[in-house]
Amino acid sequence: MRPFLSHPFDPLQDGDKLKEECGIYGVIGLANASNFVALGLHALQHRGQEAGGIVSYDPEGGFNSARRFGYVRDNFTKPDVMDTLPGPLAIGHVRYSTAGSKGATAIRDVQPFFGEFAIGGCAIAHNGNLTNAAALRKQLIERGSIFQSSSDSECIIHLMARSIQKTLAERIKDALRAVEGAFSVIAMTRTKLIGVRDPLGVRPLVIGRFGEGWVLSSETCALDIIGAEYIRDVEPGEMVVIENGTLSSSRPFAPAPSRFCIFEQVYFSRPDSIIGGRSVYETRRQIGVELAREAPVEADLVCPVPDSGTPAAIGYAHESGIPYGMGIIRNQYMGRTFIEPTDQIRNMGVRLKLNVNRALIRGKRVILVDDSVVRGTTSRKIKDMILDAGAAEVHFRIASPPTAWPCFYGVDTPERSKLLAATMSEDEMRDWIGVDSLKFISLDGLYRAAGEAAGRDPKAPRFCDACFSGDYPVAPADKLAEGFQMKAAE
Repeated sequence: MRPFLSHPFDPLQDGDKLKEECGIYGVIGLANASNFVALGLHALQHRGQEAGGIVSYDPEGGFNSARRFGYVRDNFTKPDVMDTLPGPLAIGHVRYSTAGSKGATAIRDVQPFFGEFAIGGCAIAHNGNLTNAAALRKQLIERGSIFQSSSDSECIIHLMARSIQKTLAERIKDALRAVEGAFSVIAMTRTKLIGVRDPLGVRPLVIGRFGEGWVLSSETCALDIIGAEYIRDVEPGEMVVIENGTLSSSRPFAPAPSRFCIFEQVYFSRPDSIIGGRSVYETRRQIGVELAREAPVEADLVCPVPDSGTPAAIGYAHESGIPYGMGIIRNQYMGRTFIEPTDQIRNMGVRLKLNVNRALIRGKRVILVDDSVVRGTTSRKIKDMILDAGAAEVHFRIASPPTAWPCFYGVDTPERSKLLAATMSEDEMRDWIGVDSLKFISLDGLYRAAGEAAGRDPKAPRFCDACFSGDYPVAPADKLAEGFQMKAAE
């Protein structure tokens, strides 16, 4: 759901963490379905913190929608909002906005999107990124479409409008056959809840049951919050339609090998979620185990960079036998809009979010375990904090391979020239960050941690790992047209 506008630089975040851009959730068959959707979106808040929206359908009042900037808890817990979203069917969306400030026009980019067609209304919520959206948008505008947002997801609504199929479900199939890239989509009509994953299954989507109702969600943790039972994942290339308490399945696309985003396991998904039948927490803990085997170092303490580095740090400590400790404490109440980023505050940087446990760190040789290095600026600041606290040595161990290529499938990534690993070797990165040692898990080690005992099969990799390998499973057509250079064949 990436907008077409440029990405701002957030001085409090340093642009140094990759951002998943949305989470999606849908409920059918439960009274006041929007209340359950709000709870589900709250559990998916880690996938997008800047805006959210809910569309519901009530047989007496028709479709209703609410879109707001900010956290779910600040908007979709208020009676004056939730009372406007009645009915037994609702879908919702949370997003990480990359399109400028929260101005009057930016609200147009907040999903779900809704279209009223001759055969009825339909709302959609999309997680992912359409790699041919710019070309599609140009074609649609030339043929008379009038866009209301800057989001690639709106292309789906316009493609549906041009379809001649007799049902909205068939029009969704038509539209999604025309797009390229990564998409998990939840849609709703007056009587149906629909879920679709792209043929490669790059982005997650799961099915749950709650009493007589059904739930579709980006992650299982958002089923847990309402007490729903996890049934299964929507499979790559599958479309499920739920109506009158019954789920039906079809395969609208040509079969393709699954290429689920491995960074969902490393960072994006919540550790208490189950993805592809595997615990995210266990995968991250096992990454730490593999790291300890691949990159041992003599040290006194293993510390996570909170919070995403914690499971890997636990695995590293257990495998290495080096004690685990919380050497860095996160301020849980530091929001992205905590304060206006004046120069004085900007210079505080990471210290607004993280503080060193000096009594634990002083005099120690410290291993810091983090999930990734993007630009490297945050890593340098954390290193300085650890040294200022009196650490004798600082060693970084990174729970993913070097991020050397941008993602075009729904993750907000800097352009390649701004990725540290695209311009420096591992030794050069170590010297630039200023640590005693720096090691990344290998791509094979990451695959082993994710359950592939033999590591990565270069001829048929199970996951999308393009941000590490440059192996893009879907050619980024729009970016190629802009001049992006793919990795040369080896």
